[in-house]
Amino acid sequence: MSATSSGVDVHTLEGAVRRATRAPSVHNTQPWRWRVAPGRIDLHADPDRRLVATDPDGRDLLVSCGAALEYLRVALAGVGAGSRTTRFPDADDRYHLATVTVRAGHAALDDANLYAQLDRRHSDRRPYDAGIPAQLVRTLARRARTFGAELVAVDGRAREALVRALDDAATGQPYRPGYLAELLVWTHRYAGARDGVPCTAVPKAGPDHDAGHLNRFPAGTLAHRTALEPDAGTLCVLTTAADDRTDRLRAGEAAAAVLLAATAAGYATCPLSQALELEATRARVQVAAGAIGHPQLLIRIGRPAEYSGPVPETPRRAVSNVLF
Repeated sequence: MSATSSGVDVHTLEGAVRRATRAPSVHNTQPWRWRVAPGRIDLHADPDRRLVATDPDGRDLLVSCGAALEYLRVALAGVGAGSRTTRFPDADDRYHLATVTVRAGHAALDDANLYAQLDRRHSDRRPYDAGIPAQLVRTLARRARTFGAELVAVDGRAREALVRALDDAATGQPYRPGYLAELLVWTHRYAGARDGVPCTAVPKAGPDHDAGHLNRFPAGTLAHRTALEPDAGTLCVLTTAADDRTDRLRAGEAAAAVLLAATAAGYATCPLSQALELEATRARVQVAAGAIGHPQLLIRIGRPAEYSGPVPETPRRAVSNVLF
């Protein structure tokens, strides 16, 4: 296929979209659609994949799509293409989240260096043996700041308060109308499904499994206080100064940049969203993080157990199913 005026052919752009679909999303719903044209890629939210009960205000959907947007830029940089992003380019289409204009030969080196992590990063829901050093926390925080977000590592009494908020969210969320049915749909997909959370991606309960004390909860979230108490990982809160749709989309971009950089440094990661899906527990997370900004996502980062083995991949839809 011939190159476009951008110097990057459409086949290469579709390959970048395929890499972008490796981004994490709430319950692995993959709530995005893409349009590829010469020299540009458009990202749209897929409203049919929004979790109405779990995510009533659409925060998780925007954060998920923001993560895919950052994955796309890294994928383009990995093949030598730079990009310019325009967020919410169409005031009349709320689901048109971004237009990425592609330019050959202008790739950002930092993004290109993360290209190899697109397929390596997986949400690891198992307990961690160790957290991350303060220097890496500062490095990851700088990456988040480039998207207008802040990353705060929480420890001591603040961490205890954060764990209690996670626990209370797990207790309260099942009472939300429709939540349990939605959970069942996305954690019990039919054989061969290319979305949702397969049982292989959730730590198994029982004495024969090294992660038996982790609650069997999907999509990168940990449901109960007991899931974090024996865990030595670093618990971080990602915040933004405001809380509009742009902030939430940018938070997803920042989260993806943090996850990929942590993976490159040799650490496991697990995004946590459940405590932010209830207003009461979200307010408590804000206090635990120092009441600076609006919390958009929690991220657990650490060193997995020495003999824990690889993390199974979660399925992804074919590119043909996510392209307009």
